[in-house]
Amino acid sequence: MAIELYRDKTHACLMFTDLMEEDGQAVQCNQFLIVDHGTGAIIDPGGNLAFNELFMGMTRHFPPQKLSYVIASHADPDIIASLDRWMTSTKASLVISRVWERFAPHFTKVGKTEDRVIGVPDSGARLPLGQSELILLPAHFMHSEGNFHFYDPISRILFTGDLAVSMTSGAEARKPVVNVQAHIPRMDAFHRRYMVSNKILRLWTKMARQLDVQMLVPQHGAPIMGKRAVEDFYCWIENLECGIDVFNESNYQIPGAYIDPVTRQIRAAPQAAMTEAS
Repeated sequence: MAIELYRDKTHACLMFTDLMEEDGQAVQCNQFLIVDHGTGAIIDPGGNLAFNELFMGMTRHFPPQKLSYVIASHADPDIIASLDRWMTSTKASLVISRVWERFAPHFTKVGKTEDRVIGVPDSGARLPLGQSELILLPAHFMHSEGNFHFYDPISRILFTGDLAVSMTSGAEARKPVVNVQAHIPRMDAFHRRYMVSNKILRLWTKMARQLDVQMLVPQHGAPIMGKRAVEDFYCWIENLECGIDVFNESNYQIPGAYIDPVTRQIRAAPQAAMTEAS
Protein backbone atom coordinates (compact mmCIF):
# COMPACT_ATOMS: atom_id res chain seq x y z
CA MET A 1 0.00 0.00 0.00
CA ALA A 2 1.28 3.45 -0.93
CA ILE A 3 2.06 6.07 1.69
CA GLU A 4 1.22 9.68 0.84
CA LEU A 5 4.26 11.80 1.59
CA TYR A 6 2.54 14.83 0.04
CA ARG A 7 -0.66 15.62 -1.85
CA ASP A 8 -2.48 18.68 -3.10
CA LYS A 9 -4.93 19.15 -5.97
CA THR A 10 -2.30 18.84 -8.71
CA HIS A 11 0.77 17.27 -7.11
CA ALA A 12 1.43 14.03 -5.21
CA CYS A 13 4.42 12.11 -3.82
CA LEU A 14 3.84 8.48 -2.90
CA MET A 15 6.20 5.98 -1.27
CA PHE A 16 6.05 2.18 -1.41
CA THR A 17 8.01 0.39 1.34
CA ASP A 18 6.95 -3.26 1.47
CA LEU A 19 6.54 -4.60 -2.07
CA MET A 20 8.80 -7.63 -1.63
CA GLU A 21 8.93 -10.53 0.80
CA GLU A 22 11.08 -9.78 3.82
CA ASP A 23 12.81 -13.14 4.10
CA GLY A 24 16.28 -11.77 4.74
CA GLN A 25 17.53 -12.59 1.23
CA ALA A 26 17.25 -9.04 -0.10
CA VAL A 27 17.53 -5.61 1.48
CA GLN A 28 14.36 -3.60 2.11
CA CYS A 29 13.81 -0.92 -0.57
CA ASN A 30 11.54 2.08 -1.08
CA GLN A 31 10.11 3.13 -4.43
CA PHE A 32 8.52 6.48 -5.25
CA LEU A 33 5.87 7.89 -7.57
CA ILE A 34 5.66 11.63 -8.21
CA VAL A 35 2.78 13.12 -10.21
CA ASP A 36 2.33 16.74 -11.23
CA HIS A 37 -0.60 17.91 -13.35
CA GLY A 38 -1.02 14.44 -14.85
CA THR A 39 2.68 13.82 -15.59
CA GLY A 40 4.29 10.97 -13.67
CA ALA A 41 7.75 9.79 -12.71
CA ILE A 42 8.97 6.72 -10.85
CA ILE A 43 12.12 7.19 -8.76
CA ASP A 44 14.38 4.18 -8.11
CA PRO A 45 11.84 1.53 -9.19
CA GLY A 46 13.89 -1.37 -7.86
CA GLY A 47 14.55 -4.88 -9.09
CA ASN A 48 12.37 -7.67 -10.40
CA LEU A 49 11.40 -8.60 -6.85
CA ALA A 50 9.37 -5.39 -6.59
CA PHE A 51 8.17 -4.88 -10.17
CA ASN A 52 4.80 -6.66 -10.17
CA GLU A 53 3.62 -5.16 -6.88
CA LEU A 54 4.86 -1.68 -7.80
CA PHE A 55 3.25 -1.77 -11.24
CA MET A 56 -0.10 -2.90 -9.81
CA GLY A 57 0.10 -0.52 -6.86
CA MET A 58 0.91 2.36 -9.15
CA THR A 59 -2.17 1.73 -11.31
CA ARG A 60 -4.39 2.71 -8.35
CA HIS A 61 -2.93 6.22 -8.48
CA PHE A 62 -1.61 6.81 -12.01
CA PRO A 63 -1.84 5.01 -15.38
CA PRO A 64 1.57 3.35 -16.00
CA GLN A 65 1.13 3.85 -19.75
CA LYS A 66 1.32 7.62 -19.15
CA LEU A 67 4.54 7.45 -17.17
CA SER A 68 7.07 9.98 -18.52
CA TYR A 69 10.21 9.06 -16.59
CA VAL A 70 11.92 6.21 -14.82
CA ILE A 71 14.51 8.08 -12.73
CA ALA A 72 17.50 6.27 -11.24
CA SER A 73 19.81 7.72 -8.61
CA HIS A 74 22.49 5.29 -9.82
CA ALA A 75 22.75 1.87 -11.51
CA ASP A 76 22.71 -0.68 -8.69
CA PRO A 77 20.41 -3.71 -9.14
CA ASP A 78 18.13 -2.67 -6.27
CA ILE A 79 17.63 0.61 -8.18
CA ILE A 80 16.89 -0.46 -11.77
CA ALA A 81 17.30 -4.22 -12.27
CA SER A 82 13.65 -4.18 -13.41
CA LEU A 83 14.46 -1.69 -16.19
CA ASP A 84 13.66 -4.12 -19.01
CA ARG A 85 10.13 -4.56 -17.73
CA TRP A 86 9.56 -0.81 -17.38
CA MET A 87 10.89 -0.21 -20.90
CA THR A 88 8.49 -2.90 -22.17
CA SER A 89 5.36 -1.91 -20.25
CA THR A 90 5.62 1.90 -20.53
CA LYS A 91 6.86 4.59 -22.92
CA ALA A 92 8.92 6.26 -20.19
CA SER A 93 12.43 7.59 -20.68
CA LEU A 94 15.22 6.51 -18.35
CA VAL A 95 16.88 9.42 -16.51
CA ILE A 96 20.32 8.46 -15.17
CA SER A 97 23.85 9.80 -14.76
CA ARG A 98 25.93 9.95 -17.92
CA VAL A 99 28.42 7.80 -16.04
CA TRP A 100 25.89 4.93 -16.25
CA GLU A 101 24.17 5.84 -19.52
CA ARG A 102 25.89 3.09 -21.53
CA PHE A 103 25.81 0.55 -18.69
CA ALA A 104 22.05 0.66 -18.06
CA PRO A 105 21.17 -1.11 -21.36
CA HIS A 106 22.77 -4.25 -19.89
CA PHE A 107 19.61 -4.56 -17.78
CA THR A 108 17.44 -4.81 -20.92
CA LYS A 109 17.00 -6.68 -24.17
CA VAL A 110 18.73 -5.25 -27.22
CA GLY A 111 17.20 -1.99 -28.43
CA LYS A 112 14.86 -1.40 -25.48
CA THR A 113 16.64 1.79 -24.39
CA GLU A 114 17.36 3.19 -27.86
CA ASP A 115 16.49 6.92 -27.92
CA ARG A 116 14.96 6.56 -24.44
CA VAL A 117 17.86 7.49 -22.14
CA ILE A 118 18.31 11.00 -20.76
CA GLY A 119 21.90 11.25 -19.52
CA VAL A 120 22.42 13.71 -16.65
CA PRO A 121 25.74 15.62 -16.57
CA ASP A 122 27.84 15.54 -13.40
CA SER A 123 26.70 19.07 -12.54
CA GLY A 124 23.06 17.98 -12.37
CA ALA A 125 20.05 19.61 -14.04
CA ARG A 126 16.41 20.58 -13.70
CA LEU A 127 13.94 18.10 -15.17
CA PRO A 128 10.48 19.37 -16.22
CA LEU A 129 7.64 17.44 -14.59
CA GLY A 130 4.15 18.58 -15.48
CA GLN A 131 4.00 22.27 -14.59
CA SER A 132 6.80 21.89 -12.04
CA GLU A 133 10.28 20.37 -12.07
CA LEU A 134 12.61 18.04 -10.21
CA ILE A 135 16.08 19.30 -9.33
CA LEU A 136 18.65 16.58 -10.00
CA LEU A 137 21.36 17.26 -7.40
CA PRO A 138 24.95 15.99 -7.62
CA ALA A 139 25.55 13.27 -5.03
CA HIS A 140 28.57 11.56 -6.54
CA PHE A 141 30.40 8.96 -4.43
CA MET A 142 27.44 8.67 -2.06
CA HIS A 143 27.98 5.78 -2.64
CA SER A 144 28.13 5.51 -6.44
CA GLU A 145 30.56 7.27 -8.81
CA GLY A 146 27.69 8.75 -10.81
CA ASN A 147 24.92 9.51 -8.34
CA PHE A 148 22.05 11.98 -7.99
CA HIS A 149 19.51 13.00 -5.39
CA PHE A 150 16.14 14.50 -6.36
CA TYR A 151 14.56 17.60 -4.85
CA ASP A 152 10.87 18.27 -5.33
CA PRO A 153 10.27 22.01 -4.72
CA ILE A 154 6.49 21.54 -4.37
CA SER A 155 6.56 19.03 -1.52
CA ARG A 156 10.01 20.19 -0.33
CA ILE A 157 11.10 16.56 -0.19
CA LEU A 158 14.69 15.60 -0.93
CA PHE A 159 14.94 12.01 -2.18
CA THR A 160 18.40 10.95 -1.01
CA GLY A 161 19.02 7.47 -2.43
CA ASP A 162 21.61 5.75 -0.23
CA LEU A 163 22.10 8.74 2.05
CA ALA A 164 20.05 8.81 5.29
CA VAL A 165 19.47 5.07 4.87
CA SER A 166 18.48 3.02 7.90
CA MET A 167 18.22 -0.74 8.26
CA THR A 168 14.55 -1.38 9.00
CA SER A 169 11.62 -3.52 7.95
CA GLY A 170 9.07 -2.30 5.40
CA ALA A 171 6.59 -1.64 8.21
CA GLU A 172 9.14 0.40 10.17
CA ALA A 173 10.04 2.38 7.04
CA ARG A 174 6.48 3.75 7.01
CA LYS A 175 7.04 5.71 10.23
CA PRO A 176 8.91 9.02 9.76
CA VAL A 177 11.80 9.74 12.08
CA VAL A 178 11.76 12.98 14.09
CA ASN A 179 14.45 12.10 16.66
CA VAL A 180 17.68 11.71 14.68
CA GLN A 181 19.92 11.07 17.68
CA ALA A 182 17.88 8.01 18.64
CA HIS A 183 17.93 6.89 14.99
CA ILE A 184 21.72 7.10 14.45
CA PRO A 185 22.43 3.50 15.58
CA ARG A 186 20.36 2.30 12.62
CA MET A 187 22.27 4.51 10.16
CA ASP A 188 25.83 4.58 11.46
CA ALA A 189 27.39 1.33 10.19
CA PHE A 190 25.85 1.68 6.73
CA HIS A 191 27.11 5.21 6.22
CA ARG A 192 30.60 4.47 7.50
CA ARG A 193 30.96 1.75 4.85
CA TYR A 194 28.95 3.01 1.88
CA MET A 195 29.85 6.72 1.88
CA VAL A 196 33.30 7.34 0.37
CA SER A 197 34.71 10.11 2.58
CA ASN A 198 33.92 12.91 4.99
CA LYS A 199 35.00 15.45 2.36
CA ILE A 200 32.12 14.38 0.12
CA LEU A 201 29.63 14.51 2.99
CA ARG A 202 30.69 18.06 3.89
CA LEU A 203 30.42 19.26 0.29
CA TRP A 204 26.97 17.69 -0.07
CA THR A 205 25.71 19.14 3.21
CA LYS A 206 26.83 22.64 2.26
CA MET A 207 24.81 22.31 -0.97
CA ALA A 208 21.75 20.73 0.67
CA ARG A 209 21.47 23.48 3.30
CA GLN A 210 20.68 25.95 0.49
CA LEU A 211 17.37 24.15 -0.14
CA ASP A 212 14.13 24.39 1.84
CA VAL A 213 13.89 20.73 2.87
CA GLN A 214 11.01 19.46 4.99
CA MET A 215 11.77 15.76 4.59
CA LEU A 216 14.72 13.55 3.65
CA VAL A 217 13.50 10.33 2.05
CA PRO A 218 16.06 7.56 1.45
CA GLN A 219 15.81 4.45 -0.71
CA HIS A 220 16.07 2.16 2.33
CA GLY A 221 14.40 2.74 5.67
CA ALA A 222 12.36 5.57 7.17
CA PRO A 223 12.06 9.22 6.08
CA ILE A 224 13.52 11.94 8.30
CA MET A 225 10.80 14.55 8.81
CA GLY A 226 10.80 18.13 10.00
CA LYS A 227 13.29 20.98 9.74
CA ARG A 228 14.84 20.26 13.13
CA ALA A 229 15.37 16.59 12.30
CA VAL A 230 16.79 17.45 8.87
CA GLU A 231 19.29 19.88 10.41
CA ASP A 232 20.23 17.31 13.06
CA PHE A 233 20.98 14.85 10.26
CA TYR A 234 23.14 17.43 8.48
CA CYS A 235 25.10 18.07 11.68
CA TRP A 236 25.70 14.34 12.15
CA ILE A 237 26.63 13.49 8.57
CA GLU A 238 29.01 16.40 7.99
CA ASN A 239 31.15 15.21 10.90
CA LEU A 240 31.10 11.50 10.09
CA GLU A 241 34.32 9.68 9.24
CA CYS A 242 33.62 7.03 6.64
CA GLY A 243 34.94 5.11 3.64
CA ILE A 244 38.56 5.93 2.92
CA ASP A 245 38.75 7.95 6.16
CA VAL A 246 38.57 4.75 8.21
CA PHE A 247 40.35 2.28 5.91
CA ASN A 248 44.07 1.66 6.38
CA GLU A 249 46.83 -0.89 5.65
CA SER A 250 45.10 -3.52 7.76
CA ASN A 251 42.25 -3.62 5.24
CA TYR A 252 44.62 -4.50 2.39
CA GLN A 253 46.31 -7.75 3.40
CA ILE A 254 46.60 -11.02 1.48
CA PRO A 255 43.80 -13.13 3.03
CA GLY A 256 44.47 -16.28 4.99
CA ALA A 257 40.90 -17.33 5.71
CA TYR A 258 38.98 -19.50 3.28
CA ILE A 259 35.35 -20.01 2.26
CA ASP A 260 33.72 -23.35 2.97
CA PRO A 261 31.50 -23.83 -0.14
CA VAL A 262 29.24 -26.29 1.69
CA THR A 263 28.43 -24.23 4.78
CA ARG A 264 29.23 -20.88 3.09
CA GLN A 265 31.08 -19.91 6.26
CA ILE A 266 34.41 -18.13 6.49
CA ARG A 267 36.99 -20.23 8.32
CA ALA A 268 40.50 -19.56 9.53
CA ALA A 269 43.29 -20.97 7.40
CA PRO A 270 44.71 -24.35 8.53
CA GLN A 271 47.64 -23.92 10.90
CA ALA A 272 50.01 -25.75 8.54
CA ALA A 273 49.21 -23.40 5.69
CA MET A 274 49.69 -20.40 7.93
CA THR A 275 53.08 -21.76 9.09
CA GLU A 276 54.23 -22.34 5.50
CA ALA A 277 53.12 -18.85 4.49
CA SER A 278 55.13 -17.34 7.32
